[in-house]
Amino acid sequence: MSEVKIVPFEEKYTQEVVDLILPIQREEFNIAISIEDQPDLLKIKEEYIDTGGNFWVALSNEKVVGSIALVKLGNHNGAIKKMFAAKEFRGEKQVGKNLLNTLVAYCKDQGYEHLYLGTVDVLKAAQKFYKKNGFELIDKSEMPKDYHLMDVDTVFFMRDLTKD
Repeated sequence: MSEVKIVPFEEKYTQEVVDLILPIQREEFNIAISIEDQPDLLKIKEEYIDTGGNFWVALSNEKVVGSIALVKLGNHNGAIKKMFAAKEFRGEKQVGKNLLNTLVAYCKDQGYEHLYLGTVDVLKAAQKFYKKNGFELIDKSEMPKDYHLMDVDTVFFMRDLTKD
């Protein structure tokens, strides 16, 4: 297996990002969600990068095997979205950790103070991963007002970057 590298998103990766995320959501975790439910996946540059956030992909042999998005919120806050890794790149391959570390380093450099995210109750491994990486479980009511809540999200996390 080749080395995995984390690179900024480019338009040429759009279809590969969709082809990574949708099967994980629908087939692996049985989440009833479609591309129509997440039009941002077809407009990554406009939705994430052009609005002050960012988006990275993990590549192995020039193929997308992971993704992570940053949404810029008000008050020096950010939201993590679209964090996914292909099944064979989870765990010891550290793809998720490398994606998260890339996003966190960017956020610190840009003056972000807090990161927020929502996830689904069935994604137990993801919740364990976030807790292991400095995120604290918070109540939905503690999410920033400008955080875009997804109907499927039921578990919420926050990481205070000022304490790192």
